[in-house]
Amino acid sequence: MSFFISDALAEGASASSSSGFEAFLPLILLFVVFYFLLIRPQQKKSKEHKNLVASISKGTEIVTYGGLAGKIVNLDDNFVDLEIADNIVVKVERQNISRELPKGTLKGSSE
Repeated sequence: MSFFISDALAEGASASSSSGFEAFLPLILLFVVFYFLLIRPQQKKSKEHKNLVASISKGTEIVTYGGLAGKIVNLDDNFVDLEIADNIVVKVERQNISRELPKGTLKGSSE
């Protein structure tokens, strides 16, 4: 069997000793990079959206993820009634609210 692998090479491979920490260091470094670039920003965005959904009230002007813009005329725990034009009210799930518009943004477009 020694004609396939030289004895010196086989001895050198078994003689090298690296600690377990050095073997896992690239994995730990990769996890840290993923945490700061992917996981942490997503958690922050999720927390901001949760606060937005909790803070909306009647009369707030919003935009949904689907692109509908309107004023909230009624709301409950799961749904909001959104007036998108005069006498046109649609029911939208509360979690689909994308962002809040500044007061008076839609006033100019409806007149």
